[in-house]
Amino acid sequence: MLIKICGLRREQDIDYVNELKPDFAGFILTPGFRRSIDMETAKRLKSRLCGEIKAVGVFVDDDTERINFFVSSGIIDIVQLHGNESGGYCKKIKAPVIKCFKVAGGAAGAKLKDYDCEYFMFDSGAGSGQAFEWKNIPKTQKKFFLAGGLCESNLKSAIETVKPFALDISSGVETGGVKDYNKIKRILEIARYE
Repeated sequence: MLIKICGLRREQDIDYVNELKPDFAGFILTPGFRRSIDMETAKRLKSRLCGEIKAVGVFVDDDTERINFFVSSGIIDIVQLHGNESGGYCKKIKAPVIKCFKVAGGAAGAKLKDYDCEYFMFDSGAGSGQAFEWKNIPKTQKKFFLAGGLCESNLKSAIETVKPFALDISSGVETGGVKDYNKIKRILEIARYE
């Protein structure tokens, strides 16, 4: 099971993931969110990140030129779009795209056909840390990430019930609002060995 640890902000967060080796490391790059970081911080963190871990830039209704600048600068490898971006918008991005759909209140299935991107993500909301009814996930042949309220207590159930391509976890590996080495370690153990 592939794992993305999202909302990395500190150099020690990068040290944690470099040691524990999730598959993806997420940086919130649109300003105004609790875990947002600026371009200089992102550049510094990416330069510290182990090369085998893909850096994912998370954007919410941001400017496509700004996003593509992060890509062309080598700061991120994959773009995650977490807002109301259209299928046409996704085509302007010069990197693989993860398009997020919020499905807490019911399926977003009808819209999926409008998006020709590499991956989907199904989430309860924008970094809400709340799980949702997984039965609301629309049917798709595309590889998808599952996000929203994932933590040690529900991870195994998520893997067995939903069978996603990857899991995206942020608040579920935090203590007091910062990334917790032991929680990341435990998540990876459950996802890979249990």
